[in-house]
Amino acid sequence: MATLFISDLHLCSKRPLITELFLDFLKQDAVSADALYILGDFYEFWVGDDIAMTEEYRPITEALQALTSRGVPVYILPGNRDFLLGKDFETLTGCKILTEPYRLDLYGRPTLLMHGDSLCTDDVEYQKFRKQVRDPGWQTGFLAKSLQDRIDLFNKYRRISMEVTANKPTEIMDTNQQAIDQVMQQHDATLLIHGHTHRPDEHHFEINKRAMIRIVLADWDGDGSVLRVDKDGWTVKKLSANQPKPVIH
Repeated sequence: MATLFISDLHLCSKRPLITELFLDFLKQDAVSADALYILGDFYEFWVGDDIAMTEEYRPITEALQALTSRGVPVYILPGNRDFLLGKDFETLTGCKILTEPYRLDLYGRPTLLMHGDSLCTDDVEYQKFRKQVRDPGWQTGFLAKSLQDRIDLFNKYRRISMEVTANKPTEIMDTNQQAIDQVMQQHDATLLIHGHTHRPDEHHFEINKRAMIRIVLADWDGDGSVLRVDKDGWTVKKLSANQPKPVIH
């Protein structure tokens, strides 16, 4: 038995192979896990829980509900694309939404889970925008709009973000080591797992002569990636969207 971690799937109708790969992953891998943690940007966008049972998202919603009904805990830590996941989504899927940073004892190791965007503190413009859209008052006003208006606003924000990002130095969009040190010390963790940057790696460093590890999860761009952690350590499993499905007799 193991605990599984994934992030940055960006599920949407424009990525049907990734959606299919995720649904297969739930049936073949996640069903036997101790727990599944999804660390943000699970969806390409989420403009409110009223889209959970639309044609585009219903198969995902029902697959999550099927998994949790079998007793596998599923935890979702929202990212910068799906921070509007709410209570109705929890009810429909049986998943539990976490607030970051989330600390847990992972087989004896004090571990911190984050999406990762809050660690990119050098990107001052983005942090201002992040603060705005995480404000409860802003979210209440946004969710009061019609579904189509919310989708149109998301598309507008996305276009602006792509234009701004194209002109930013890549280094300011990565995590800041000082921010990492601060949050790990604050929550007394020696392992940090996050996504967001799409720069998968395993970083080893020290804070006050104490060994620290930061694992950056890979995005699901073309193929999938799963971090599998158990009492003996961790491994990364790659999932191929083009891999032939097993024949079940």
